[in-house]
This record gives sequence, structure tokens and C-alpha cells, in this order.
Amino acid sequence: MYRLSAFGDEISPRLETQLEVLQSENIRSLEIRGVENKNVLDLTNQELEEIQSRLENKGFTISAIGSPIGKVSIEEDFHKHMKLFRRAVEIAKKFSCNHIRIFSFYIPGGGKPEKFRTKVIQQLESMVELAEKDNVILLHENEREIYGDVPERCLDLLSTINSAHLRATFDPANFVACGVKPFQQAFPLLADYIKYVHIKDARFSDQAVVPAGEGDGEWRKLLTALKQCNFPGYFSLEPHLIFQGQYSGYSGEFLFRKAAKSFQRLLQELQWTESAGG
Repeated sequence: MYRLSAFGDEISPRLETQLEVLQSENIRSLEIRGVENKNVLDLTNQELEEIQSRLENKGFTISAIGSPIGKVSIEEDFHKHMKLFRRAVEIAKKFSCNHIRIFSFYIPGGGKPEKFRTKVIQQLESMVELAEKDNVILLHENEREIYGDVPERCLDLLSTINSAHLRATFDPANFVACGVKPFQQAFPLLADYIKYVHIKDARFSDQAVVPAGEGDGEWRKLLTALKQCNFPGYFSLEPHLIFQGQYSGYSGEFLFRKAAKSFQRLLQELQWTESAGG
């Protein structure tokens, strides 16, 4: 069985449009990142309450806070960033959500990741300590040019910190962007840590981002393996079919629907059944 979620801001900045499209594609969970052109961490408490009310009225849940935590240089002021992280935890609790997407800090251009290993781990450990106290799970996404962009360094972070409150968001397209074969090279190392999967694909030849199953993300092999191990987490649509910027992608309604249908065809082909919990 599977649970399907999505980044609604890839459809439209407007929450109403996001929910209409998701509902029509049989998706009832949201990985909330942007609403009305504001990042989720910039929303006021009043705005959060209004959003929560609208979600509840339409039968939606929040699967994760799609935060930009850790998507900054390792050389930036960490104390300032921790303040933002605490806000992410507050927002997760307001939404009764225990998943927060994070990253492991950009490495300065030309720098060797290993030089920054100790600092990266120390900073992540500070966040994990708070996550443990507040009973939230941090989902590390393998983003290009951060410390944990390749499987070996993702495993290094997860195994060294060794906490049930730090798990992996597995993003096949991001591995392709790093020249890594997602199933052959990344999955064997990270399988035990995967809690969440981002749905997007890419090609090695030109780095183009494409719907799942149309690139080199080895989606059929990945889905087959996840089905065999009864994967309990979420699949979250993040098509990124139109590049928008460092902190978000965009697809628009038409391309988002194309990506959603492409992935659901894969699930049907492999005889996955949707969870009753959505």
C-alpha cells in the first residue's frame, strides 16, 4: 500500500487551486512549502490557523513541512538558522505533523565536503536533539552540492548521528544530477533509513527533469524494491518540470497533472494499492 502527497506550490501559489488540483488527482496530503507566495516558515500564526482550517474542511492532511532548513552555506550563522529551525518545529506541531524536510548545508564552491564534516554533523546533531525532545522526525533530502548529496555521505550522516529522529528523503532525480544511479548505487546503502520518497526523475544526458519513469531514476526497480519491503512512508510529488529557483520548483497545473498521472500509472503497473489513510 502507498501514501501519496505533493508540493502544492508546484501547481499554483494559491492554496485553493492547489487543493482543487490535488483532490482531482486523488491526492489528499500536502507537503507544505509555499502558500500565497510565502514560504511556510514565513507564515504568521493567524495564517497558519486559516490554512489548517481550510485543509480540515476539505479533508486534507499535512504529510511534511517542506522547509528550507539546512539549505544554506555551512559557513552561515548557525545560531540564526537554529531560530528558523525552531519555528519549523513549532509549525509542524501546529499542523499535528511530525515530519520536517531538511538539508545538510551547501559546501562552499570548490571546497572538499570532508573538510566540513565535523561542523555539518555538529549542526545536524543540535537539530536532532531538539527534534527528539519535540517528537518530530527530520527528513534529510539528498540535494546537489550539500554535504549529503551522494549516497556515501548521506549514509555517513545517518549512521553517525544514529537517531530514529533523522531519516532519509530519497530523491532519485537529485542523485541523477550528481551522476549517481539511484537504485543501483544509492538504494542499497540507504534502504534502512528511507522514510519518504520525492517523486521526480531526471536524465544523465542533459540533466533535464522529467516525470517519474521517463528518465534515469530507475523508478520501476526502486518501486519494486520498496513494495517488497512494505515501505511505510509517503511518496511526495515534486515534479520540478519548470525551474524556478533555489528554494522551490514549479510545474503549473498542466505539467503537475502530467507528472501525477505518470507516477500513478507506474504504481498501477506494479500493482500497488493506495492506503486507506491517503
